[in-house]
Amino acid sequence: MTSSSADCQCYQRPAVSHLQSTTRNDRPAVSHSVHSHSHTQMDDSGVTGIGSNNVGNEPITVDEQSPKRSPKRRANQSEVWDHFQKLEKVEGQKQKAVCNHCAQIFTCDSNSNGTSSMKSHIKLICRQYEYSQFNLNKNPGKRQKILGFEPVNGGGTGTVPKLTAVSFSVEACRKALAEMIILDELPFRFVEGQGFKRFIYVVQPKWENPPGRLTVAKDCIKIYQDGKKSLKRALKDQRICLTTDTWTSLQNLNYMCLTAHFIDCDWKLHKKILNFCLVPNDKGETLGKVVEECLVEWGIDKFLTITIDNAKSNDGIIDFLKKKTKKRDTTILDHDYLHVRCCAHILNLVVREGLKDVDVSIARVRNVVRYVRSSPQRYAKFRSCCDKEKIVSKLVPCLDVATRWNATYFMLEGALIFQKAFERLEVEDNLSLNVGVSEDEIGVESVGNELEEEVHGGIGGLINIRNFEKQHERGQGKGRGKHVTHGTPSSDDWNVVEMYVEVLKVFYILTEKFSGSLHVTCNTFFKEIMTIKTAIVKLENCEDPKLKALAIGMNKKYDKYWGKFEKINSLLLYANVLDPRYKFVYVRWSLNKHYEKSVVENKVIEIQEGMLKLFNWYEKRSVQFGKTQNVGEFSRNEKVSKEYMNFCEEMDDEFERHMEEENNMVSKSELERYLMESKEDSKVHGDKFDVLAWWKVNSPRYPILSQMVRDILAIPVSTVASESAFSTGGRVLDPYRTSLSPKVAEALICAQNWLRGPTQISLREALDEVEALESGNTL
Repeated sequence: MTSSSADCQCYQRPAVSHLQSTTRNDRPAVSHSVHSHSHTQMDDSGVTGIGSNNVGNEPITVDEQSPKRSPKRRANQSEVWDHFQKLEKVEGQKQKAVCNHCAQIFTCDSNSNGTSSMKSHIKLICRQYEYSQFNLNKNPGKRQKILGFEPVNGGGTGTVPKLTAVSFSVEACRKALAEMIILDELPFRFVEGQGFKRFIYVVQPKWENPPGRLTVAKDCIKIYQDGKKSLKRALKDQRICLTTDTWTSLQNLNYMCLTAHFIDCDWKLHKKILNFCLVPNDKGETLGKVVEECLVEWGIDKFLTITIDNAKSNDGIIDFLKKKTKKRDTTILDHDYLHVRCCAHILNLVVREGLKDVDVSIARVRNVVRYVRSSPQRYAKFRSCCDKEKIVSKLVPCLDVATRWNATYFMLEGALIFQKAFERLEVEDNLSLNVGVSEDEIGVESVGNELEEEVHGGIGGLINIRNFEKQHERGQGKGRGKHVTHGTPSSDDWNVVEMYVEVLKVFYILTEKFSGSLHVTCNTFFKEIMTIKTAIVKLENCEDPKLKALAIGMNKKYDKYWGKFEKINSLLLYANVLDPRYKFVYVRWSLNKHYEKSVVENKVIEIQEGMLKLFNWYEKRSVQFGKTQNVGEFSRNEKVSKEYMNFCEEMDDEFERHMEEENNMVSKSELERYLMESKEDSKVHGDKFDVLAWWKVNSPRYPILSQMVRDILAIPVSTVASESAFSTGGRVLDPYRTSLSPKVAEALICAQNWLRGPTQISLREALDEVEALESGNTL
């Protein structure tokens, strides 16, 4: 019995201990005395167990069977106790705890304080705990990482993203969110939407508190400021070319966009918006002052050209900048080459002059397009006709703008696609269209002359053009004409329209070449204007009287701007010679096709002398820079005599001259050697020839000439780069965000331009965007 009782007693102790442990876990808030009472009640009631059955129904407690021990202290549940230690409590004071890492003391009374402050301390600001937010921000590499794919910028279908380890960072998330707001032109209130918050919770639950609209706005401004500092460093000691244009927003505020164009040391072309700022008016001197202020703000004192459209007030910009910067040491030849006229705008004037006496066939097509777009019901009938004729196209017939010939081209091109639908609509709807169209609307000479002097060309000018047209429709403009009735187009009219489309397509392609944004454009300028001249001459020699009339009007405007080369910046002609595919061979050949031999020879000599004069300026500056460097070297090395170095240089020069005489060679400058070498075969390279890549490879052979080429090839021949910013401005300053301040609008538009990679500007898309912004019509 003794051994048996002992065995039973040994087995009974863990059963009671287990019972006590279970009771404590089930009732964590009950005191120790309550636990003891509960144990007694359970034992007296005859709790079944091995111990109770084997010892004569006498309850056996822990005190009776083992030495007396203190009750087990309850474990602290909060995670903060892994980093804090409770201090000995002082009578009359609250319980305190000390941080194990930085020894900072916190009050931790369970009734009044809790552990929130300690949790915030260890999670966010403890500088001795390596995984606090403070230290993780300083050392992001210590964060726990997961595998992910790096984003590939511009990657095609064959691009394989790189697998890398990434870690969560609130700062990185905020920066990416601000960049998304800028790039996608989203309103600041987007981050406070319920859908966005739900999306963030699913994608990244660790991001507990995404920023609000004010914080995101500050982050966007910071991105702009950081980008501005970075761009300033890139523009340091860089000669740039400028484009500028003005625009009126929905707020009735005048904005000016100033864009810098330059080629870096790696022979990469860059186009960066410098400013998108308010201007009080569009007077030439006012705009000139604003441009000067912007250049001073950026620390830019070396600029070669400024490209502007043909608005008469823009001449004041050129005059002001010449007067203020002509005598600077960094100015090239007293700014003789400063003014570049927008070629896209001139081509618009040339073609519009030919379309001034608009053909009746075009007017009739305009009639049916206007009829279809006039109401949703008519447009629905038109779409029904398209379905019956099995015309599958998502295009919408567009109405042209009388002052934009390319808009007329788009209208006619689109109308030809729906020709059968228009003919069916005429039959089914008994369409007669005896609707009057004013002469102002189809273009009269008085309107054309007024717009040429007062309305800016390009995309941004559409806004002013539309306001101008509305005035004429109400009879407020000049040249108010009577209403003329044209009816609907016949089959002969459609044939004439098809002929016009073929002709205008050539000029539209040339406009796109002038407006290129991913490559240099000045090197092919001379070739393009000679192509325009050839196209006009071909139209003059054709038998169709309508095309002859079109050519006569075009030739008149062409001779005004490009015929005698007086209004062409000579640098654009030099750029053609500096293209190794052309040189002077192409200049002579193309001029001989349209001009007399004496005129050609005089022009070639003028180009040669101008290029030599410009090259001598660069050569002189290069020699001066070299002497400055040598002086610095002498001051650092006093052991070398200046006279001795000069003597050595003279000996070296004499030896070189002797070698040239021995080889029967005459000393040539870099420019002369370049012109004497044979040109590159254009048939071998075709349109894929990269003039910048050629000069990058050959720049060691022409160290001085290559500097001149870098500056010249950066010249833009159109203002499309600046005007395209107005499409962005129209979307940023939409009717729902007109309260944005000009400074914030400038930050968003400039930062978007800096964040985005080089993108091709589509003239058609840009024109459609401006039309939609202005009209608000979805048809």
